[in-house]
Amino acid sequence: MVCEQYTTTSEGTHIDRPENQHVYKIGIYGWRKRCLYLFVLLLLIILLVNFALTIWILKVMWFSPTGMGHLRVMKDGLRLEGESEFLFPLYVKEIHSRVDSSLLLQSTQNVTVNARNSEEEVTGRLKVGPKMVEVQSQQFQINTKDGKPLFTVDEKEVVVGTDKLRVTGPEGALFEHSVETPLVSADPFQDLRLESPTRSLSMDAPKGVHVKAHAGTIEALSQMDIIFHSSDGTLALDAETVCLPKLVQGTGGPAGSSQRLYEICVCPDGKLYLSVASTGTTCHENSHVCL
Repeated sequence: MVCEQYTTTSEGTHIDRPENQHVYKIGIYGWRKRCLYLFVLLLLIILLVNFALTIWILKVMWFSPTGMGHLRVMKDGLRLEGESEFLFPLYVKEIHSRVDSSLLLQSTQNVTVNARNSEEEVTGRLKVGPKMVEVQSQQFQINTKDGKPLFTVDEKEVVVGTDKLRVTGPEGALFEHSVETPLVSADPFQDLRLESPTRSLSMDAPKGVHVKAHAGTIEALSQMDIIFHSSDGTLALDAETVCLPKLVQGTGGPAGSSQRLYEICVCPDGKLYLSVASTGTTCHENSHVCL
């Protein structure tokens, strides 16, 4: 152990110092000094390499004060140029394209858009898959650019807001339940057919049902009966010619009647039949047709 001794003297006092005084050098010398310099040099090299790598990454990733690469940070959000691929879900409030280009969303499996409430519950979902487009919501609505509803669907009804609904399929339209519409018409020079293969067909209206054929005929076919019923009004056949070609004809009329004139007779149950006309009625003579 090295001990140092301090002596206080005044002016004019002489102190003898020992001849064999040891001198100690303060610092790092020898191999320790070389290792320290080598370590400092290594740290400097690492610092320069890190700085060079940082500059290279900034250049490759296109970092700038406004963003990174094609991603720009704007006042109203983020702007992304070109095509981008997202490996995980993307949470945004609004997505829109540039004015001069369209917006394209594509995926190898499906594209799903979800709307969630404050409790993270899905309130609406649009899923575009390889075989089906699925919409899950309380109401689905398609509007025009002016905001007019074109097509609305909910749990109770389907509303078509256009002036005309056109079905172009060769088999027409199949409805399992009732349809409410003010007009059913066919394209020009095409036939309109309403049919029910296994059940009945009913057309109801509070102010009347109008069936018109402006350039053709109206044909009603049924395997069983066709019934026209009016509770308060009358049944009017307003035409130049009324043809009943398959009415039952009674027996021959009186002798000498060869004018081929007939009168229409009505049975008590409403059945019609023909009887050869004469100077007087002959219906009672052929009333056996009603039996």
